[in-house]
Amino acid sequence: MPDAAPARATAREAIALLTGAAGFTEHRPPPSPLPPDGPLGWAGYDAARERASARTGEEESVVYGAGVVGDYPCVLLSFEFGFLGGSLGRQTGDRLAAAYELALTRRLPLLALVATGGSRMQEGMVALTQLQRVAAASVRLRAAGLPQIAVVRDPTTGGGWATVGAGADVVLALPGAQVGFAGSRVRPPDADPYAYSAEGQFAAGQVDAVVPADELTATVTHWLRALGPHEGLPAAPVPGALSAGGGEPGAGAGRQAEAAAGSGAGTPSAAGAGREAGAGTGAGAATGSGAGTPSAAGAEPTAGSVPAAPLPETGREAVARARDPRRPRAEAYLADYFAVRLPLHGDRSGSTDPGLLCGFGLRADGQPVAYVAQCGTPTRPAGYRAAARTIRLADRLGIPVLTLVDTPGAANDAEAERAGAGAAIADTFAAIAAARVPVTTLVIGEGGSGGALALAAPGNTHVTVDSYFSVIAPELAAAILKRPPSETGATADQLRLRPQDLVDLGIARSIVG
Repeated sequence: MPDAAPARATAREAIALLTGAAGFTEHRPPPSPLPPDGPLGWAGYDAARERASARTGEEESVVYGAGVVGDYPCVLLSFEFGFLGGSLGRQTGDRLAAAYELALTRRLPLLALVATGGSRMQEGMVALTQLQRVAAASVRLRAAGLPQIAVVRDPTTGGGWATVGAGADVVLALPGAQVGFAGSRVRPPDADPYAYSAEGQFAAGQVDAVVPADELTATVTHWLRALGPHEGLPAAPVPGALSAGGGEPGAGAGRQAEAAAGSGAGTPSAAGAGREAGAGTGAGAATGSGAGTPSAAGAEPTAGSVPAAPLPETGREAVARARDPRRPRAEAYLADYFAVRLPLHGDRSGSTDPGLLCGFGLRADGQPVAYVAQCGTPTRPAGYRAAARTIRLADRLGIPVLTLVDTPGAANDAEAERAGAGAAIADTFAAIAAARVPVTTLVIGEGGSGGALALAAPGNTHVTVDSYFSVIAPELAAAILKRPPSETGATADQLRLRPQDLVDLGIARSIVG
């Protein structure tokens, strides 16, 4: 016979998993008793509550208070699924609203450990309207620039998923957890169970990482460190140039940074160090060399980080160098720049773009930076939506942004049009334009038209020696101008797309490497 499914952790066990010896101080809201058998007078409701309390030792389905996770103070709320399925009633709403208010008053991050079946049937619409209370409390926390992290446990369904869970800034899930708006008893009989799983929600871009329980503390600690709250952070330094062989000029310093960043739990194996965590279902944190040839606190690159490479003599040469498969790509730059990377995954609209990496990272000196990086492929609408999500979150939390531009252009196939390419690109332009935090851009390869420009910081864009930036690819420009293919090279020269041309035109501030 197969092994029995592991018992679900209680609310307090889930808290203790993260706080450990650091401890947790429980809070309770002011008493607000219910009428007999609840607001609807549901026969037997009081007796059901008494049985749930005797079974779990809890007075309600949520426990909340102040605690410390990996030396970082936060407010924790944890659902007790054993108490009427972790359902939300009016007194649950009291506790949830009080937890958000506690985080707001103390200016602390909110960490929600969710396991719920949704609204409580015995309280009817009174229970359902608690979702509005939670949404309002969450909005107040967002307006105050305080982060919200959710860890969704098994199961997380209904209104609890649609507010406390999916409404968080970062959503982590435990492996195998049932996650979805529709609970198991209200789905179509032929529904694919994978769609309602943590792994299925990750694949659909609704969950940022699926994190094993034994890696959860390290991952959450990294997230708390990255998201703050912070004040007065400097601009993201411009990454140092990498050699064509993928050399990482600061690998030694990165190893020191990795040791300082934490125990390393939740990171990929050494063979995959520097990979984006969450590329599969993800452990939620990745380590890289992290040195990034750091410059001063501002956004100017460090001179002489690698031997200076010659600049391209012609536009055609610039394009060829940008398209050279041996050229370092975004993954190499991110691995060199960050000691720890924490990916954000998906556009929250059901799609992902593997050609765009985004999230938050910690540098060797501990500075948090949000990143959005194109990987050399045509960027899809889901990628632009994920980019806009990342930039807006960073802006709200006061965290500087680094963008790495490398795309021949936005995806232009029919499916991309149906998925809203124009609107997604427009939203990314708007996110950059509205950002109050400094945004630093490095063009590391192809800068193809508006699909690349959408991620470029006006007035703070830098370019590498093996990059170009153009109104459109020279082959397409020649076609638009009705020129034969033989004139593509001359067209590239006329477009003035070389790194030195971009500096002369005032498009780029500097050439890196």
